[in-house]
Parts: sequence; C-alpha cells; structure tokens
Amino acid sequence: MLASPDMTEVIYTGNAAANTAARGWFLGHFLAADDPRHSEDVEVKWGVHPKGENRREWSADEGRTTLSVLVSGRFRIEFPDRAVVLAARGDYVLFSGVGHTWHSEEAATLITIRWPSLPHPAG
Repeated sequence: MLASPDMTEVIYTGNAAANTAARGWFLGHFLAADDPRHSEDVEVKWGVHPKGENRREWSADEGRTTLSVLVSGRFRIEFPDRAVVLAARGDYVLFSGVGHTWHSEEAATLITIRWPSLPHPAG
C-alpha cells in the first residue's frame, strides 16, 4: 500500500487468487473504504480464465487505461480494428480510449491493472 505523510504505515499481505472481491479484482474502489486495498486511483485483477471463456459483450471505452500482462496460457483481446494475442509469459497489452472483448484460447492467468478506479457507468 502506498503511504502518504498523513497516513499511518500499513503492511498488508494476502493472496491474489484467494482475496478477490469480484471476478478476480482485489484492489480498487469497490472495496470498503476502511479496507487497505480500497483505491480510487488503481484497480488490480488476478484473472484466471478456463480455456474457451469469452467476454460475451463488448466493453465500452470507460475513460480508463488498462494494462494486461500474461502470466500463463494464451489469451486474445479483440479491439474494433484488430486483435492482440498474448502467448508468451510476460506478453502485455496497454490500451485506453477503445472498447474490447476477449477470449481465452488456452487456460490463462493474467494480471490486469486499470486506472483510475471508477464505478461502471449505469445503464
């Protein structure tokens, strides 16, 4: 946890796979304000996707930046004009200002970082 001069020091440990709040997200605005993992600046996800899993609908551009890094497996992220395949450990894609969908071509694990941490728009 980042500390500012007006904060008490905090050391928090956990396991990304075990401590997920929603669909793999374990740090962000969606956690209680008194939880050390609450942040309005950034969200972090430990995404574990079985082979063949898809995002059914397209995600709209939400005014955030996303970085996804492949830990294992093979994962395809589709954008309106191209697709990016993450195939080797450490492959990553950074995107902002564009909608996307995805497909797990093999069982895959990714770390995704998104900023800022904002509630999804209603509707």
